[in-house]
Amino acid sequence: MMEFEESFFLTMRYSSLLQLLSLIGLSSCVQGPHSFQSSQLTTHSPVPVATPSSSLATTPSLPAPQIGAPRAIVVDYASGRVLYEKNSRERCAVASTQKLMTALCVMDHGSLSHRFSVHKSDTWVVPTKLGILPGEVYSRRTLLGALLVKSGNDVARALARSVAGSEANFSKVMNQKARSLGMQDSHFLNPHGLTASGQYSTARDMAICGRAAFQSSTLRGIMDTKTYTFRFANGRSKKLENTNKVLKTVNYCNGMKTGTTRASGRCLVSSGSLNGRSAIVVILGASTKNVWSDSEKLLRWALERPVAD
Repeated sequence: MMEFEESFFLTMRYSSLLQLLSLIGLSSCVQGPHSFQSSQLTTHSPVPVATPSSSLATTPSLPAPQIGAPRAIVVDYASGRVLYEKNSRERCAVASTQKLMTALCVMDHGSLSHRFSVHKSDTWVVPTKLGILPGEVYSRRTLLGALLVKSGNDVARALARSVAGSEANFSKVMNQKARSLGMQDSHFLNPHGLTASGQYSTARDMAICGRAAFQSSTLRGIMDTKTYTFRFANGRSKKLENTNKVLKTVNYCNGMKTGTTRASGRCLVSSGSLNGRSAIVVILGASTKNVWSDSEKLLRWALERPVAD
């Protein structure tokens, strides 16, 4: 079982966030049949984990690999520079990858040590479910691990209610957070990502969300966990395997979140860190066959190159 940090993040206020985060322009660097030339996006950039030299944010000298997914983007974490994109502004369902936004909102609203009871309404959701029961008491920290590692939809509903009182109110929190980060083409209606009319995001916006999540050492620690032992309130334990298969095939992969519905196809926001660089890769609408290979190819392309490249 992964040991999370003992210290807890205090509530992050939107006003202070806007003061701390600097505005940068994300510019597309890779040209091709699916890329946008001279495309720019202004966003509120997360503070990097480390500040590498500017040369580390350069575009790889080799052309990006061919992928099968209809929508994708690769972003250098520290600088926010777009290294590759394919239909990255196209609105679509993003399934459980939007649980990254759910996690960010939970982190913003109080201590992770806060304990609360599960309500019956939290369990009124279709699988994937962890199986928490009404009346059971958990900390937000415990449920956050299950949310990001195993993607429990009942866990998402419980966390949302603990923050905002209801799923509807929590969606307002999600959209406010999205706007504060500069996500211009997203609208969230629930904390779990199950299909809902009028709910959408883009590969570009989910890269912004991924960068914000990667900023948190607590979230990075959870997302990098391959196996998490969840302890139910009755003492029973269950070993949860991370749904992100790239964690097992790329040794420097350190996150982030999978997602799949009939409407969204297979989706993955992944991250990796190698040789002083970190990159975020978003794949949306892929098939089961290529979601993992597309993500792995783009991660390796972005990071497996000389530091001077």
